[in-house]
Amino acid sequence: MTTIKGVNLTAKKQLRIALTDIYGVGITRARQICLSSNVDGAKQVKDLSDPQIENIRAAVAEFVVEGDLKQEVRSNIKEKMALGTYQGKRHRYHLPVHGQRTKTNAKTQKKRGKKR
Repeated sequence: MTTIKGVNLTAKKQLRIALTDIYGVGITRARQICLSSNVDGAKQVKDLSDPQIENIRAAVAEFVVEGDLKQEVRSNIKEKMALGTYQGKRHRYHLPVHGQRTKTNAKTQKKRGKKR
């Protein structure tokens, strides 16, 4: 089993798809990682050799992913809430933040925002 940044990659998936299991890595960044580590993205994870896995780990380490990224996002949200910005207020009341329609949509988000 291959572990990168604390995430176990599925052995039967192609590398470029399996890398998207890491928080902060989408399909575009997965392609960049494959190119920079000189590994074919169409290979399955189970077919990778140890040097290839180390190259991939080094390439992923160049980006802010997983715990560091989650912590950064959380701190940005807390900062907006502390400053009292519009987005911070929306976060505080558990409402949609990015201008979505709320008259007919966002039922779940509004339900979570009710004070109990």
